[in-house]
Amino acid sequence: MISHVIRTCFPVAAQAVANKADEINKLNVFPVPDGDTGTNMSLTLQTVVKEVEDLPQDASMEDIAHAITHGSLMGARGNSGVITSQILRGISEGLVGATDEALSVEDIAKALRNGVKVAFKAVRKPVEGTILTVLKDVSLCADKLEQKHATKQELLDAIVVEAYESVARTPDLLPVLKENGVVDSGAFGFATFIEAFVNAYNGKDQQLTNFKTTVDTQDTQDTKDAKAHVSNAVDIAVNEDWEGSQYRYCTEFLFHADLEDFNPETHLKFLASQGDCELLVGSYPDYKIHVHTNRPDYVLRHMLHRGQIYNVFVHNMDLEAHERTDAIRDDKVLVHGDDFVAGATTSAAAASNAPLKDVGFVAVAAGSGQAEILTSLGVDQIISGGQTMNPSTADILKAIEATHARQVVVLPNNSNIRMAAEAAVQAVTSCVAKVVPTKSVLQAFSCMFCVDLSKDFDELVSQMTDQLSLIRDGEITCAVRDSSASDGTPIHVGDVMGIACGSIDVVGHDVCSVTLEVIARMMDEEESDTLTILAGKDMDQASFDDLVEKIEDKFPSLDVDPQRGEQPLYPVIFSLE
Repeated sequence: MISHVIRTCFPVAAQAVANKADEINKLNVFPVPDGDTGTNMSLTLQTVVKEVEDLPQDASMEDIAHAITHGSLMGARGNSGVITSQILRGISEGLVGATDEALSVEDIAKALRNGVKVAFKAVRKPVEGTILTVLKDVSLCADKLEQKHATKQELLDAIVVEAYESVARTPDLLPVLKENGVVDSGAFGFATFIEAFVNAYNGKDQQLTNFKTTVDTQDTQDTKDAKAHVSNAVDIAVNEDWEGSQYRYCTEFLFHADLEDFNPETHLKFLASQGDCELLVGSYPDYKIHVHTNRPDYVLRHMLHRGQIYNVFVHNMDLEAHERTDAIRDDKVLVHGDDFVAGATTSAAAASNAPLKDVGFVAVAAGSGQAEILTSLGVDQIISGGQTMNPSTADILKAIEATHARQVVVLPNNSNIRMAAEAAVQAVTSCVAKVVPTKSVLQAFSCMFCVDLSKDFDELVSQMTDQLSLIRDGEITCAVRDSSASDGTPIHVGDVMGIACGSIDVVGHDVCSVTLEVIARMMDEEESDTLTILAGKDMDQASFDDLVEKIEDKFPSLDVDPQRGEQPLYPVIFSLE
């Protein structure tokens, strides 16, 4: 039966993606050491595997489709994970109601068509040269073979070939890939998933080899050729969260329509007039809205006249580097996967017996120093994580529930965690939760400084969100691949890069000089009064003290607040306000 095929083949395909995750993560168009598309896709798939495995053996395809939809949403990490979840939802729902005892050509073609329908509906203006392009190409291939009355084996072999051929074409469709000589990693991950699923269905050995240097001896010649086309064209690389938008603010919120004649397409057109990457997904009366815009206030005002807005957050799409860190110490609860690690004085059980707080706070931290500062500012629950290991929807949901508060503010502190945070606040039933769209931990610090618990919850969230526009971020890290700066200056592996508000503006050879130059450029653009600077775990205290002294000498008007953040990968991060 089809349900048995899914239960048998899906775990094998998920493992194949997991086996490739590190290879994908090591390469990145944006040359900072935090590419994580492979990790995000793998963790999303593994959550689905667990949810499906928990079903009874006689579960129907409808039950399995529900488990895939729910598991992929709850486990979705980062943009690649969320998009993968929509693809899985569409394909699995497309298999519900199939009458054949075995997977047929018609079943496969129909499921892929539904996958395209659902995934493309989630992204109104899909970017060519990404995972969505591979999905579309594979679906069209299946349609043609269905019309030609091909056998099932002919179709399965053909869609594997088409998936890799489509990956090889991604640089011709997306300029940033062409410029850097790479293919899209999400597209490659999806092709890997398809190939492994087909191999599992055919009963083939799933020890997949690195196709860049060798090919599986069980591959058809066409599959070998398709893989070779990818290998010969370009290396595999991450293209996480499409760069280059002319709009600064990624605006996301939930919307409850008050009007029975609410027309999503009409309001999608309005969103398109305000920016790009617009999304309006869901069904009456509840929707999720997303747009990249320079005027989020216009978008919110427009939708407020049509219904109720909640869980609003606005953030920049700059990439940041984080990774999971050691356990947060003392009296905080670390949320990590499915585990709670309780401190000496606080536990989830103890919190459940305490009186309900009026307002609680949840934040993501990428270092023990960051966690300690957030704790001192009043954050109740710290989630260890970041871009290299994004906390899942379930992680964030557990943290929200562990605050034991009537109302909870979530600070994701990373643009790549926003969708998981949004899904968590939608799923929670024990309280009212909203996301303040912090893109960095430094923005979270500023937001927590302005907390006024005398205000009602909506006012509090609005005030914290308004605070974000006052913060400008800078980051110092080392390049993990050759690239070029915003002005065309060559970047070589190991160079120190200074990143101002997401743009690589300074390239040098030592952290101190690059930091000073980035601050100088940012001060030339706009004067600021205060600089908060965090030392990463790879910067010793003597070097940090020397850097702070030089900053104070060069910028005497700045009030400098130095702290140990202990974040990985980035020896220095700072904010100006």
